[in-house]
Amino acid sequence: MGRVDWRDRITVEPDVHHGEPCIRGTRIPVAVIVGSLADGMTFSEILREYPQLTEADIRAALAYAADVLQEEMLVPLPA
Repeated sequence: MGRVDWRDRITVEPDVHHGEPCIRGTRIPVAVIVGSLADGMTFSEILREYPQLTEADIRAALAYAADVLQEEMLVPLPA
């Protein structure tokens, strides 16, 4: 299975969820999906919680996050 092209599924619109990247046709932010996975939710659990999503939407959120991280430099802050 190849990587989903997130450009087909992720939109950024100023009037939708304050301009945060969201799944096309929804108000579900990419950050919510990625955060849910980081918290241990499975794809199935996310799909039950957000029935308007598809597995490809979740994979697009991950692909988007991966691409953003390649362009951003994250520096840990001292404790």
